[in-house]
Amino acid sequence: MDLTFVFPCLNESRTIALCINAVRASLQADTSLKYEIVVADNGSTDDSRQIATSLGARVVPVAQRGYGAALRGGIEAAEGKYVMFADADGTYFYEHALELYKTTSKADADMGIASRMKGKIEPGAMPYLHRVLGTPVLTTLINVLFKGRLSDCNSGFRCLKKTAYLTWDIRASGMEFASELLIKALKHKASTVEIVSGLRPAPVDRVPHLRTWRDGMRHLLFILSERPRMFELKGLTLIVLASVLQAMAAITGPINLVGLNIFNIHSQVLLLLTALLGTQIYMLSAAMFLQKTEKPRAITRRLIEMDEGSLFFLLASLMAAIGAVFAWLFIVWARSGFGGLNEIGPLVIWMHFLAVPAVIAFGMLGVHILRKGRLG
Repeated sequence: MDLTFVFPCLNESRTIALCINAVRASLQADTSLKYEIVVADNGSTDDSRQIATSLGARVVPVAQRGYGAALRGGIEAAEGKYVMFADADGTYFYEHALELYKTTSKADADMGIASRMKGKIEPGAMPYLHRVLGTPVLTTLINVLFKGRLSDCNSGFRCLKKTAYLTWDIRASGMEFASELLIKALKHKASTVEIVSGLRPAPVDRVPHLRTWRDGMRHLLFILSERPRMFELKGLTLIVLASVLQAMAAITGPINLVGLNIFNIHSQVLLLLTALLGTQIYMLSAAMFLQKTEKPRAITRRLIEMDEGSLFFLLASLMAAIGAVFAWLFIVWARSGFGGLNEIGPLVIWMHFLAVPAVIAFGMLGVHILRKGRLG
């Protein structure tokens, strides 16, 4: 079998026949091509399965719900060397199926994409927000973070070399499947080609499966989850920069620099806030490294792999130091007859250089707990 065309399907009785017939008309133009059409049914309660079967398609039931789950089930059941898929809602230019296959197979590419953004998007086919913000922003983000040259990261009309696909370990069950497929392919240095295609409007009364903000956020979260080193670097940079400036403020006190009064209490509080923000970003990266999508830098690796005894004594030491600051402040307060205090400057400095390592230490405690849970 040269090619398997997969349609993910959930109650698409209005359009599934149109889609199957359009794909067959395109692929039959090459009489030497051996192909099959598979409908990955995701629990349809209408006549979708019966219609597909009557038109000669092979129906593959997929119990796990979700766009990605349906496609993964269909691709796994495919018998073709290449697997092509598109939504079964009648919106894609299915007549481009043969062109997409030939372009992909001739280049011996691992993935071919029918770009909507390079082609004709008919009026009403794509919401304005998706066209000018959602797809361009997500595509640019993938291109920048993973060194891609894509024009349409959300195209649901693609052709894959099945042997390459099986090495990418695709796991997404929802709409983020589209982003995961591209990112994993780029990480594996897969070869990718594009053809010019387009998009048509869906039937007026069709209820879309896509939910703009939820699914857009899923795409964004998945894209970012594949780049923990970016969060690691940003977090460390904020921590180091804010801490160095805080140390300078502690040494010099408020100073006048070219007419600007800096390193006063307001500056110190903002530096503390910046350092804590950087710490949270850094700890987020440490937790993300447990997914093993990237390798951490040496300092983070040592913290993640820290001996449990060392972690215990680090936590105990920090708690003792914080307790000592509380005790010092109480003594100063008692000596003043429990009246007003004026130790805010030194207190902010102590807070900075104790809170940052304390948040890191307790964050690493959480990472170690998660790590032990993953290891069983």
